[in-house]
Amino acid sequence: MKIKPRRPPSKKAVPRRPPKQKPLLIRGGHLIDPGSGIDAPMDMLLCDGRVAKVSQPGKISAKGTQLINAKGLIVAPGFIDIHVHLREPGQSHKETIATGTAAAAAGGFTSVCCMPNTVPVNDDPKITHWMQSADRGAVINVFPIAAATLGSMGERITDFAALREAGAVAFSDDGKPILGDEIMRACLEAAAKLGVPVIQHAEDTRLTVGCSMNLGPTSLRLGLRGMSVESEAKIVERDIRLARETGGHLHVAHISTKKALDAVRRAKREGVKVTCEVTPHHFVLIDEHVGQYNTNFKMCPPLRSEEDRDAMVRGLLDGTIDCIATDHAPHAFHEKQQEFERAPMGITGLETSLPIALQVLHHHNGLPLRRIVELLSTNPAKIVGLKGRGTLAVGSHADVTIFDPKKKWKFYAQDSRSKSKNTPFDGWEFKGQVVSTIVSGKLFYAR
Repeated sequence: MKIKPRRPPSKKAVPRRPPKQKPLLIRGGHLIDPGSGIDAPMDMLLCDGRVAKVSQPGKISAKGTQLINAKGLIVAPGFIDIHVHLREPGQSHKETIATGTAAAAAGGFTSVCCMPNTVPVNDDPKITHWMQSADRGAVINVFPIAAATLGSMGERITDFAALREAGAVAFSDDGKPILGDEIMRACLEAAAKLGVPVIQHAEDTRLTVGCSMNLGPTSLRLGLRGMSVESEAKIVERDIRLARETGGHLHVAHISTKKALDAVRRAKREGVKVTCEVTPHHFVLIDEHVGQYNTNFKMCPPLRSEEDRDAMVRGLLDGTIDCIATDHAPHAFHEKQQEFERAPMGITGLETSLPIALQVLHHHNGLPLRRIVELLSTNPAKIVGLKGRGTLAVGSHADVTIFDPKKKWKFYAQDSRSKSKNTPFDGWEFKGQVVSTIVSGKLFYAR
């Protein structure tokens, strides 16, 4: 039998385009968007990655749309975490950008800002670009925070303009605080020219060498060296002075002590450009939870006293604290299975942030849901300048978080999307749960 040779494809042939995504209609939910002043039942249409319409219930036609029934649920601008560790490049045994962003989506986050303490340190535009490449498999938006100094060594500042051009949204040396006055001054001045913040891990490491938890009765009982309140407050007070002198934007990462928070409160009253964040673990746990050397309660800054914990809650209630950030810090199982002093500091937190905030701040302390959304979405977007995010105004990015503030459930570490399971909240029962996470108008997570 004679077989005819196949005809070569025409040079003019055009590959078939994938079918266009249907517009997404979110119907029946209660929309909370502080940026637009909305706190009411609303329907919303998402089309081509943007918010197309926001209308009174039943006013938007469902014809030709993909429908999400949000009855009884809160619809909010996508949550933004401005302090996470995704561990890539260089430490993929702990986490990858793919697994970290999957955990973030499960926690209701549509955007994360990742810290530069990678291997190598993100102090070069090439690394910043690499972290944002589609090859990394991120399922949500990733915005890198670049190193403030080369190698995060605190000696020479990086090329802020080039890193900003590559996509960096802020600058920080994170776990290696900038201790030199003149270097910190130069960083604040360089960042101010670009309109971005310098994020400081406030710890005078000259005072915390060999310390593994908070200084107090628990550290004395366990025989561990403790970090004093002054080791945090001293750096915050110094940085506020430099921010006042330079006009730069200082953002205090994971604040944990009453003394440091009081300094921020005073500075805000004086008009200094300073913002701060707190982690869920610092407004729900205290140093006594370390128990018998449980390394899943070891982090930096450490869990503090009950007085400090209560001050964090008050700071959230009175508006002194600008946002909630998780400081998601995954570590491999074997790394945490060491003596307390030798185990690395840090815990995971992306999937438990919202439920802790709802439980402690909303259900127990009466903080309105509007304020919860500000802390998790509106304010983080403002701090790092993510235009078109942190709001659901028409024309903004179609990043949406849908949650049920009343749903009771239990969190189990083994079910986490993160590659690591080092959480102190394994088995905790919560009231409040993420239902759906939508990024650029596409549903990436649904419970």
